Amino acid sequence: MMLCDIAKSPLASGHRFDQGRHWAASLDLRFAQRDGVTRMVQARHQGPLRVQRPFYPEGRSEACHVYVLHPPGGLVSGDALTISAHVESGAHALLTTPAANKLYKADSQGVAWAQHTQLSVEDNAILEWLPQETIAFDGSKGEQRTHIALHGSARCLGWEMMALGRPASDLPYVSGRIEQHFRLTLDGKPLWLERQPLDPLHPRFAGRWGQGGATVQATLWAVGIADAPAAIDALREALPDNPRWAVTVRYGVLLLRYLGHSRNEAWSLCEQAWRLLRPRWIEREAHTPRIWLT
Repeated sequence: MMLCDIAKSPLASGHRFDQGRHWAASLDLRFAQRDGVTRMVQARHQGPLRVQRPFYPEGRSEACHVYVLHPPGGLVSGDALTISAHVESGAHALLTTPAANKLYKADSQGVAWAQHTQLSVEDNAILEWLPQETIAFDGSKGEQRTHIALHGSARCLGWEMMALGRPASDLPYVSGRIEQHFRLTLDGKPLWLERQPLDPLHPRFAGRWGQGGATVQATLWAVGIADAPAAIDALREALPDNPRWAVTVRYGVLLLRYLGHSRNEAWSLCEQAWRLLRPRWIEREAHTPRIWLT
């Protein structure tokens, strides 16, 4: 078989070198309250996605902490990751990750990766979605979709952080394209819909009306805060006074946005906001997942 034939044909392992490359992995979690304790009652997986055993650092009757693991540590061309989590009524889950997620440079064929996150929270349930940041390498191409479906009096607080390129290594994000979609609904009705292309060749990437040349962005959202205006006042008083972040509330969704150049600044801002908001949101002090300290 000639080299050109190998490039067009699937290998025995199922791997390919053309646009048909597709390596799927999925994780499907379900949390339910049993005898006053939130338990992980389902953890189905396919491919390299796993979870560690549940932790209860706040007490057995409090939040169930779970760490989502992706042993490869990042996405390459053809990867397709799907993470689903469903929280039943009365349950409280906190999901995080042990390290940054990396989006590597596309291969010579320009094959994209895909990452889809689907979160569902029933009436009278609580979900905290607190992954560590995502780092996009120069030349990365792919699509991120996040869909959060809330029901009734469900409460949800989470964040997403993206660092573009590796400035410390003098490797900025100057090529590639990342398409981001975010959808937050309550009983099927949209509360927040957002689509954002991250394309260094598009005018909005450097334009002051768009990305403004920023290399780090973060969004924190919270649904279910009883007095959102008071919470916003508290955030503005407690967090650093600088023009790189802003906070507002729309249709019952508190949104804090960061646009700047420092991963550490973005992380610190979101973590401080979470610590301040959590007592107002669910009447519980913030309890740092120990994986963040390793």
